[in-house]
Amino acid sequence: MASPDTDELATVPLPAGEADAEQTEPQERVEPEEIEAATSEPVALERERGRWWRGLTGSLAAGLAVLAIGVLVVAGICLYTGAPGPGAAMLIGHPVAAVLALSAQRVVDRRNGAAAVGAGVAVVLFTVSALTLFWLT
Repeated sequence: MASPDTDELATVPLPAGEADAEQTEPQERVEPEEIEAATSEPVALERERGRWWRGLTGSLAAGLAVLAIGVLVVAGICLYTGAPGPGAAMLIGHPVAAVLALSAQRVVDRRNGAAAVGAGVAVVLFTVSALTLFWLT
């Protein structure tokens, strides 16, 4: 077996591209240009208000979904134990209100402007309606 110092290893062809690398010269590194932000103060304030609104409506929609799941779980427990539980209106109304609120919240999260505001108002109305019809009567 030949040692690494022999001429046999020196005649092994280089993979494609490495032969070209020997002929290139090192290039100096250029730093990327800084791009100034084109946003102004009113736009930043509008985004902050939009985040607050989306957060509020998202919390209401998620809370309504959790409440609907809770009502269904309590109904299942009451069915199992024979205790009186929530009525049919609650069992149907809560999941329907939760689905409507989550659908409207999807619009709030994906759109801007009047569509987002209108869908957010719808989320608030669905939540207030469900709480008023099923819990304050």
